[in-house]
Amino acid sequence: MQILGIDIGGTGIKGAPVATIEGRLLSERFRLETPEGAKPSDVAKTVADVAGNFEWKGPIGVGFPAAVRHGVAMTAANISKKWIGTNVEDLLSQATHCPVKVINDADAAGIAEMHFGAGRDQDGVVLIVTIGTGLGISLFTDGHLLPNAELGHIEINGKDAELTASDAARRRNDLSWDEWAKAFNLYLTTLEKLLWPDLIILGGGLIKKQEKFMPALTVKAKVVPAQFMNDAGMVGAALAASDLKTFS
Repeated sequence: MQILGIDIGGTGIKGAPVATIEGRLLSERFRLETPEGAKPSDVAKTVADVAGNFEWKGPIGVGFPAAVRHGVAMTAANISKKWIGTNVEDLLSQATHCPVKVINDADAAGIAEMHFGAGRDQDGVVLIVTIGTGLGISLFTDGHLLPNAELGHIEINGKDAELTASDAARRRNDLSWDEWAKAFNLYLTTLEKLLWPDLIILGGGLIKKQEKFMPALTVKAKVVPAQFMNDAGMVGAALAASDLKTFS
């Protein structure tokens, strides 16, 4: 089955058709900048432009940077607060004229890694952390997802973790790799004390620079890079939408 997977991020909105049986992209991904302010109407138009690039008429899966319950955004991380309370599925379906399934973006990345990537056939507790504009978390126990685990926003030393340990924090605060690695390691060790995962998978845009920080990590759990790298969100969103039917 072919489904268009779209990943909405704080800086970019990217998409590609996905073969959900194999978990692979069927073409080069197409990316547009996230509109300034990331307001609902502007993001919806950009999503429609991404779908239009592929002349897409079928189901679409979308990874969205918020806790999503029954298609409705409950939070808004690195996007406009006007999203809170918005039925994202309805809005994007109207914009694209396609059936749309929306899930938390980190959960989408986790689904891809657990089905086809670094977490495949892994029992126990698996923690997936996507490092980008924010810190996305997905959490699995024996392959079962606990959705909307917004643990990128836990407080460490009185500060939201995203303000010190995300890639945006690294760039905003002009941190060296050593300085940022210490902050990120503190974040991971804090999560480990709370969750005691058997495996930690690191993904998101910053995983391309894994050699800069992974040697500095001191968690007891095994830590591996995501196999899908920065494409996991698109693949996982498509998988999540695999039960959608094309509009008649």
